[in-house]
Amino acid sequence: MSKKYQKGDKMEKYEEIERTIITTYRKTIWAKFIKAITTYKMIQEGDKIAVCISGGKDSMLLAKCLEELKKHGKNNFELEFIVMNPGYQEANKQKIIQNSKILNIPITMFETDIFARVEKMTDHECYLCARMRRGYLYKKAQELGCNKIALGHHFDDVIETVMMGIIYAGKMQTMMPKLKSTSHPGMELIRPLYFVKEEDIISWKEKNNLDFIKCACKITQRQENSEQNGASSKREEIKELIQYLKTKNKNADINIFNSTKNINLDTIISYKKDGKIVNFLDEY
Repeated sequence: MSKKYQKGDKMEKYEEIERTIITTYRKTIWAKFIKAITTYKMIQEGDKIAVCISGGKDSMLLAKCLEELKKHGKNNFELEFIVMNPGYQEANKQKIIQNSKILNIPITMFETDIFARVEKMTDHECYLCARMRRGYLYKKAQELGCNKIALGHHFDDVIETVMMGIIYAGKMQTMMPKLKSTSHPGMELIRPLYFVKEEDIISWKEKNNLDFIKCACKITQRQENSEQNGASSKREEIKELIQYLKTKNKNADINIFNSTKNINLDTIISYKKDGKIVNFLDEY
């Protein structure tokens, strides 16, 4: 376990922050982080994992959790902490660097022109931005000799994705805990915060007086300005819907998640497998 401190010993700020993960947030963050890794067999002996840091609270917490696991875990694996700069304003870039120093995370930052390219697009900007980011992260990870990338998506991201698909796309899908890359052979994506709730990440951030950047792209800023004028993003609408459902049933979020594990194909009209549609009439 972690280093034992005697009364009067002085810890560095990053050590105090690390300690809260396995003490104050042992049940709500650490145990759920470990549960996701063991349940979905995310890390194997000899892995080299690129921890993808966006500069937000989720990816920074993910980095600290994986550092703790490397120090105290059973598997022998390596970590690289990569930060892709898609075109942040200088203040946001420096904020990421500053937080990395505060948290004692040895980041490797590399530059791209994603924001400049996305600004010229008129449709599906966020989707295309996410795809380009993913591609750059895989490529950099491979350059560093990694076989996996770790992203900071949490429990709320998972259930919001389920609800977004149902309500806005008319399909049942989820955010998988891990997947193999189809465009980068030998690479795999893992999401170790899969069971961790966003409210607990926010609590950890506030307890440690940490201040992180958000998405920080101009498109997001424009969306935020429109939201202040009365409009709301679809994801924010889904967040609000889930919170409302929880006032009716406190386990609504858990049930949304469990629905992705308890699908009865005998009651499904059709489903897609390996790109092919299977209809219940095929075997009726």
